[in-house]
Amino acid sequence: MLGDLDPALIQEWLKAASAELPQGEPLQRLPRVGSEAFAFALVTPKHQFTLGRSNLRFPLMSAIKPFLLLYALTLWQEQVWTWVGQRPSDYPYNSVLQLTLDQGWPRNPMINSGAIALASQLAHVGGVAVFQTWLNECAGTQLQVDQEVLAAVYRHPNWQNRTLAHFLVESGRIADAGVALEIYNQVCCFQGTIEEVARLGLLLALPHDKVSDRHRQQVNVLMLTCGLYEDSPRYALEIGLPVKSGVSGVILAIVPRQGAIACYSPPLDPSGNSILGLYLLQRISRHFGLSPLS
Repeated sequence: MLGDLDPALIQEWLKAASAELPQGEPLQRLPRVGSEAFAFALVTPKHQFTLGRSNLRFPLMSAIKPFLLLYALTLWQEQVWTWVGQRPSDYPYNSVLQLTLDQGWPRNPMINSGAIALASQLAHVGGVAVFQTWLNECAGTQLQVDQEVLAAVYRHPNWQNRTLAHFLVESGRIADAGVALEIYNQVCCFQGTIEEVARLGLLLALPHDKVSDRHRQQVNVLMLTCGLYEDSPRYALEIGLPVKSGVSGVILAIVPRQGAIACYSPPLDPSGNSILGLYLLQRISRHFGLSPLS
């Protein structure tokens, strides 16, 4: 069981990682906290522990996408699937080519085009603040918009996201590119501690009175098949868990019916996933025999 994981074992794996792992680079557009920054949390209903900089607050970036989808499903049920698809992507998370090949149809809600399409819908139901309140009340967290990171996003506009948003307007998927991007940028800049990220994961790991079992299962399936973008098929086999990453260096894994694991380490692989986070998830998966390859 996940709650039996010994923190000392994580420490052993961290020592091994320093010798085994390639060097990666944090995302340059974000305020730097240092490549060596590390935090880890494991949360189950009866057991939890954290390691590293447990008080550090960092932006979730794309790790918010599963919860944007969960909120959308809660509000609009199956209508959500008329706005976004459920197929894995062949190209990176911000690929204009993918959206072009799909004729303006967002392939899934875990890539930027799909999340922008869902973000645009929040404008009709109270925007960012209502989503933030709902999520904090459900998960028992205190997420808030990181204004420093949001300012950095505005100083360094993401032209690929702008292109995606305008393409979505042209294809009739959203009404206003500016409104959609404003909401999308703010929700991606929600900040929290590593324990709070893991507590978000409990919403997807266990039954909750404000979350439909069907919606929870739908989000988990899409995290498994799409949460790591074009690398998702590989890690679905190697890790075998629903996983979602963010370019801040956070990564969240759901262990259904048990709990959640969150890791923060800024150095990224070429696909934008935390190198150390993936390494630890692979080790945990092997230890408990969670992967289909185990």
